[in-house]
Amino acid sequence: MKVLFDEDVPHKLRLNVAGHDVSTTAYMGWSGLKNGELLRMAEASAFEVFVTCDKRLTRQQNVNKRPFGIVVLSSQYWPILRLHLEEITKAVDAARPGSIRMVECV
Repeated sequence: MKVLFDEDVPHKLRLNVAGHDVSTTAYMGWSGLKNGELLRMAEASAFEVFVTCDKRLTRQQNVNKRPFGIVVLSSQYWPILRLHLEEITKAVDAARPGSIRMVECV
């Protein structure tokens, strides 16, 4: 799947989500875009999954009508995320258009 990581997601995670084509907002040149514009750019670029640590995103944007799934991580800290790689990968694998999956990383 074609996956986009928001700028709050550690880049190290990108190397640990096997089997997917993962890009970052920085790599795409989209750093600093507001959520609405960022989601429109992701949609226009045919991303299938958007991964973020922004828990407010689902309340601030109409995300269930997007043509990609959203995975929201509860932490943005690599030492914590690396302990949950299996759950994160499963959430990315299971993402479908309009779906929102929360991954608790504690």
